[in-house]
Amino acid sequence: MATLEIRDLHVTVEVENGTKEILKGVDLTVKQGETHAIMGPNGSGKSTLAYSIAGHPKYTITQGTVTLDGEDVLEMEVDERARAGMFLAMQYPVEVPGVSVSNFLRTSATAIRGEAPKLRTWVKEVKEAMAGLQMDPSFAERNVNEGFSGGEKKRHEILQMELLKPKIAILDETDSGLDVDALRVVSEGVNRVRATGEVGTLLITHYTRILRYIKPDFVHVFANGKIAESGGAELADKLESEGYEAYVKGGASA
Repeated sequence: MATLEIRDLHVTVEVENGTKEILKGVDLTVKQGETHAIMGPNGSGKSTLAYSIAGHPKYTITQGTVTLDGEDVLEMEVDERARAGMFLAMQYPVEVPGVSVSNFLRTSATAIRGEAPKLRTWVKEVKEAMAGLQMDPSFAERNVNEGFSGGEKKRHEILQMELLKPKIAILDETDSGLDVDALRVVSEGVNRVRATGEVGTLLITHYTRILRYIKPDFVHVFANGKIAESGGAELADKLESEGYEAYVKGGASA
């Protein structure tokens, strides 16, 4: 069973007037088959956690460890992290002009699997995954994220997750910018992957609406750069009614 372990993680970022510490000692364990929701107000460090784990060069890890199945993730290059089984669905996916979705997906799958997928089975696999996400087949010939709507970008991220089959998937505000119908379709895609029991999911959001579709096993409240409280799905209901004010003021502890 794959396990992502984060211990005492401290992360800084360069700002206008110097260096700012964003993460201030994060401890978290995500196992294959589990779904963890990370909730918290804007600016609390949720996305910093996602990008730090994925290896974004903007963030400097000053203390702590991140391991996947005992292997030091922080010593890996970004592509090595992906091949090890980590996946990040970005809040703001970037455009890749000149690269079609179909080429991007097959090249990614080849890099992850270590060999090119057989064309006949691959085409069937892609078509089935796209149909599940209610994506028109012509979508595959468009350039990656170029001119995509917010909903199309998020569906494409989940399409990648379905096809690449990671051990640990980090979904950074996958619900942002989605209308109700798109949210339902995207959530169904996430749930199909979860149903395999082969992925541990770290779902980052500050709204509870996506949790009506994707039921978490654990909910963690993120505030002031660390986890302020952890609990079950009922903790999300508490946040829905009471908000984050008590945590921002330091009214709760880990």
